[in-house]
Amino acid sequence: MENFFNNTNLLRIIGKWKWHLLVLSVIAAIVSFVVSSPWITPPRFKSVAVIYPSNIAPYSDESETEQMLQWLNSKDVRDSVMIHFNLPKHYGIDSSYKYFESTMAYLYDKYVKITKTQFESIEITVMDHDPVMARDIVNAVIKYTDSKIRATHHIKYAEVESSMNKFLAIKRREIDSVKEEMHKITSTYGIYEILGQSQEITRGELRTVQGGGAGIDKNNVENLRKGMREKGADLLFLSNRVKDIATEYSAVMLKDDLAVYDANKEYTFINTVSPAKVADKKSYPKRLLIMFYFVAGTLLISLITIAIIEQRRAFALSEKNPIN
Repeated sequence: MENFFNNTNLLRIIGKWKWHLLVLSVIAAIVSFVVSSPWITPPRFKSVAVIYPSNIAPYSDESETEQMLQWLNSKDVRDSVMIHFNLPKHYGIDSSYKYFESTMAYLYDKYVKITKTQFESIEITVMDHDPVMARDIVNAVIKYTDSKIRATHHIKYAEVESSMNKFLAIKRREIDSVKEEMHKITSTYGIYEILGQSQEITRGELRTVQGGGAGIDKNNVENLRKGMREKGADLLFLSNRVKDIATEYSAVMLKDDLAVYDANKEYTFINTVSPAKVADKKSYPKRLLIMFYFVAGTLLISLITIAIIEQRRAFALSEKNPIN
């Protein structure tokens, strides 16, 4: 058949069948014109927004943009958009349909495109019969994604705050327990300040107080010395322990304050570079492009069909008039 598609034969075939090809081309143009008309193929309008992630930190090796893509494509965001705009009704899908979920997911992914650009920004593109709804769906995707990230961060910070509060409660109980032990020692043995009372004991035993020590109560000095010897180390340990716990408590309290601040802050996580707008002309279908493909396809199929017809005629003719 390739002999029929060399330059000479091709021109000969076109010249021979030119009126047929012309009629087929006109028919193909008319058919494509009708098919691409608003009555047959409803026009779709495109709305686009370009955004950058903000105030988020990657969980692993992914970039902020890649993480934002995960948020934007999450099922929660998709379901929120579907419910807000009642997309099943808008797309004409009955909720009782056996493959309702998969069909809605397919249509959503078909008409809502979220892609990363070469500049690490994210482009959200929505196609819809209603240009205003296309714009609104883009804005809704941004809104629900931002809300989802904020809610997730609030939950995480609330978990941190709860953990900190539990730790602080433990430390408060520990401080109370240490203070109770210190109170027992001071009330039972009469010691409460190691350095100052040690000096008083030394003065009492050495008679170095003013007046030569005539007025010193030896029994009290001995009891104080005995209590210092038995419980002085414990009291010193408990005193230092209270200071250490108080230092830990203060550090955790600071972290708790930061967690409360983070849990209550209202940051936005998306910076919109190019906001979505209402399209003033359709993006689909491209009538001229459809007509071109229809006519070109029709001509190609017609030429192949004509080539087959011509080949069969040539073969039949050679059978009738064999060369002797």
